[in-house]
Amino acid sequence: MKTPNDNIVAVKSKDFAVRCVNLYKYLCSDKREFVLSKQLLKSGTSIGANIWESMRAESTADFVHKLRISLKEASETSFWITVLYESDYLTEKEADSIMDDCNELSKLLTSIINANDKKN
Repeated sequence: MKTPNDNIVAVKSKDFAVRCVNLYKYLCSDKREFVLSKQLLKSGTSIGANIWESMRAESTADFVHKLRISLKEASETSFWITVLYESDYLTEKEADSIMDDCNELSKLLTSIINANDKKN
């Protein structure tokens, strides 16, 4: 039986969630920012949660639906990273680093969704 650790997108999304948790802790403790960082925490960890849930999908349609939710959460996460950068809570280097990971997940999700849409 496949596990999330056998799936590169599941691993990358879990690693991204851990980055979001650590960024949340940093923003709260060092920057004293509690509202925007909470939004980032929720959307950034939701990406992986939905990807992992998709691995137990009941059908291809259910699988694609979960991945579409993940993609929407990635888009929201990108928004919060941008807002945190533009409001000077993140440096350009910090924002670019986590944004690169978010964009990579978005591209992977888009590719998987498109490949499965063609099957239907």
